[in-house]
Order: sequence, then structure tokens, then C-alpha cells
Amino acid sequence: MNSDESLLAPTPEHAMLRDTVARFTEAEIEPQAEQHDEEGTLNVELIRRCGELGLHGLTVPVEDGGAGLDAVAAVIAHHEMAKSDPGFTLAYLAHCLLFVNNFYNAADGGQRSRILPGVLSGERIGAMGMTEPGAGTDVLGMSTTAVRRGDTYVLNGAKTFITNGNEADYLLVYAKVEGAITAFVVERDFPGFSSGKPIKKMGMRASTMCELTFEDCEVPASNLLGEEGGGITCMMRNLEIERLCLAAISLGIADRCCREMVEYSCQRKAFGKPIAEFGQIQKYIGESYAKAEAARSLVYREAAKVAPGSRNRLGTDAAKLFVAPVAKEIADAAVQVLGGYGYSSEYKVERLLRDAKLNEIGGGTLESHQKNITRDLTRQIGG
Repeated sequence: MNSDESLLAPTPEHAMLRDTVARFTEAEIEPQAEQHDEEGTLNVELIRRCGELGLHGLTVPVEDGGAGLDAVAAVIAHHEMAKSDPGFTLAYLAHCLLFVNNFYNAADGGQRSRILPGVLSGERIGAMGMTEPGAGTDVLGMSTTAVRRGDTYVLNGAKTFITNGNEADYLLVYAKVEGAITAFVVERDFPGFSSGKPIKKMGMRASTMCELTFEDCEVPASNLLGEEGGGITCMMRNLEIERLCLAAISLGIADRCCREMVEYSCQRKAFGKPIAEFGQIQKYIGESYAKAEAARSLVYREAAKVAPGSRNRLGTDAAKLFVAPVAKEIADAAVQVLGGYGYSSEYKVERLLRDAKLNEIGGGTLESHQKNITRDLTRQIGG
């Protein structure tokens, strides 16, 4: 096994997963991408197909119905899917990581046995509610509250920009209990819960997002995840794999845009020869390829360091901070190489440029990564 293979697929299981997801992406994700982008709708049946392939439980142990794999496997799946449809891949991430992975690591045995089968199969869709209208990056400033009344918690507040919020059967929601952030599973039919109309978006339109409202929402105490006040640990543990896989989505965008501009530049002729022979085009292609290769190495290297009992905030922040802008730059270069065709919806790079922007905002803004990295590095120097 050469060094590239050991980094990108460290075991035969990883290599098999990449082949499976790549084939699935080409056969089933690619053909539907344009339609769902135009409609601004989530392909729910495709989420269920992912479940049939076992893709929702990549990080869940085999004994609990998952694949028993790791963060590298999660990166592989998101990377391959995003080459065709970053919007759908974002919805997949919200389900399999923001809900399934997060839930599994915080839930007890009874909660797992009741909820896991439906979300692993894709018959039930999951989402996470963290961001609020008045508190985005400032997570600690959230104002949603939960008050215990006997065997029930009563939630009041709102969450916004929630991916899969319109479709989700289960939502992992953070609220403050006596000022301490706590995690709950809210089910769609709970009294006092509602989701708003889909929010129209610039990109990632094949996933939906909306606002969630909790008005004296009644949540059984059995749906408390972990302990009161344990939500921060739950949240921070999951953020690392989330950021890695958002970076993997950006990497998928970068790879597809590189491919599109190379293919186009070989076919398109100007002044009697393919435009790939012109220095200006070579600059776009050469620099884009180099950036994508650097991004690939960073994402997969840091993925190998992430596990439920192993923290890697510095590396995962660095991966997303670097790769998200790289994807946008490469998508912009692809639009430039394709010219008027690139700016039209006839070619995919227009959609990919719109999709690329989200990862500079969602899952932590670029500014939040800069802050985290600086804080961690200065702490290292300070001992």
C-alpha cells in the first residue's frame, strides 16, 4: 500500500466503502442533484437508500447496528457524495453525524434501543437544534430553556437555520436547565413543538433548513440525553467530526470543479487550439489542483486522529478553516475557465460555487476557527 492509499483508505474496509459510495453517488445521487437544487427540496427517499447501504451508522459499533468504523470512514462518505451533490450531502451530515453520531455517544442503552433502529435505516430522519436567532457562534449565549416538572421537561425558545428541520422525526436539541446547557431528544409530535417554512438559501438547496419553535414543549424526562448540564461535552465532542466532514464536503466540491475545468479546457477551442494550451487557463488548473491536494492531505491526516475518546479540536478547526475557502476559490476558478457557460446553470460549476460558500459559515465560521486555533496555540506556549 503506497502512502496515498494508507492516508485515504487505511484499511480494506475503508477502500471498499469508498468504492461503494462512489458507485452509489454516480448511479443515484448524480442524476437527481439538479432537480432538487432547483426545487429546494430534500430527496427523502435517497436518505433511506443511504440507510439500506448502512451509511447512517458508519461510526456506530457493530453490536448496536452500525458499521463499527471511524472518522476516516465518515470523511470518505461525505467526500465522495459531495462530488455530485453537496446539498444532499449536507442533509446526510445533519442526519448521520449531527443526530445519529451525537445521539449514540450521549444516549443510554434504553434510548439507543428505542431510537437507533429507525434512524440507522433512514426510516426516521434526524436533525440537531443548536443555533438560535440571537446566538449563532456564541453558543453559550443560547436562550432556549428547559424546566423540569415531575417526569417532564418544558422547553421554551427557538432555533434557526436547522438543516433537516422540516423533515426530522427526531431532533437533538440543546437548552439551558438552570443556566446549564443540556441535551434532549425532541420528537416531532411532542406538544408545543413546531417547525417553520423552509428558509430560502443561496446554495446547498438540496437540503432544507428552517426555524424551530418550542412553546411550553413537553419532553419526557426519559428523553434527557446524559445528565443535566452535560450538553457542552456532548456538543464539543461532536463538533470535531462535524467540522472534518464539512471540510470533506468542501474537498468533494474542489475535486469536482477541478475535473470539470480540465475536461472543458480540453474540449473548448479558441484561436484554433484547446484552451488548455493557454497559460491563463493553466494557471487556474495548476493552482487549483495544488490547493486540492493540500486540502486532501490535511483532511485525511486530521481524520485519523479523531475518535470518541481522542480530542483534536486544533486539527479539525485547521482543516475546515483551510479547506472551505479553498473549495470556494477552486469553484470560482472553474466558473472563470468555463466563462459564460460556467455562469449559467447548464454546467454544474455554477451550483458548486453557490454550495461552497456555506462551509465558511456553517459548523463554525472561519472567524471562530481562527479564534479557536489562536487560543489553543497560545495555551500550548503558555504551558
